[in-house]
Amino acid sequence: MTTHQPTDHRRVGMLTPSSNTVLEPYSAAMFAPFGEAGSVHFSRFRVVEISLSGASQSQFEIAPILEAAGLLAEARPHCIAWNGTSASWLGLDRDRALCRAITEATGIPATSTMLAFDNYFRLSKVRRIGLVTPYLSEIQDRIIENYNAAGIEVVADQRLEDRGNFSFGSYAPDQVADMVRRVARAEPDAIAITCTNFRGAEVAAALEAEVGIPVIDSIAITAAQTMRLVGLDPNRVTGWGSVFPAYAGFDPAALHAR
Repeated sequence: MTTHQPTDHRRVGMLTPSSNTVLEPYSAAMFAPFGEAGSVHFSRFRVVEISLSGASQSQFEIAPILEAAGLLAEARPHCIAWNGTSASWLGLDRDRALCRAITEATGIPATSTMLAFDNYFRLSKVRRIGLVTPYLSEIQDRIIENYNAAGIEVVADQRLEDRGNFSFGSYAPDQVADMVRRVARAEPDAIAITCTNFRGAEVAAALEAEVGIPVIDSIAITAAQTMRLVGLDPNRVTGWGSVFPAYAGFDPAALHAR
């Protein structure tokens, strides 16, 4: 018997670092509750190290990302997301420019992980955050500088001094959870787990219950924003943290406001 996708099936496209092993299975699990109503699809471009070296920074030049987006566009997604956090240290304008370029090239609305964080912090009135990453200090310090410039104070942070990117996925969820617990002592408005190859999403809900603070994982927030943008209800996603019901309450028009 031949079956077909319903005509109202909503597809989300995600651009993925080539050495990432975490975001695809996590994202697929987050979209699973939608069954025939929605799905997530991926395209990769080369990212193998996170540092401030010239070689590392050249990985995020626009041409290879647009090539990957063009291939992804052939699956006719209803939006495309850069599922990565490079704009946290390169500056949010990099993602704004990238998303404009993707839309101009493909005709498909585009967003990113860091634009999703920006929306969440703005709409939830978050001004003090805890920051958890696996990154080198040279990257982490740049992220903190960018947040300070945007009016968001990083009141506590944890880092693993790893240049990754493949290795980021090797840290156990319990290790990420311990990092979250340490920054929670500063009582921030929210805790940001900033890396899309890090195993924070699966422990976010339990940590929120434990520390009483929203724990916002990069993979989860990207999924929640793209769901909201394509008309899927994030409330259907459970067990991955409070970011999903939070996004269900956001006006989709506000997600395009900046």
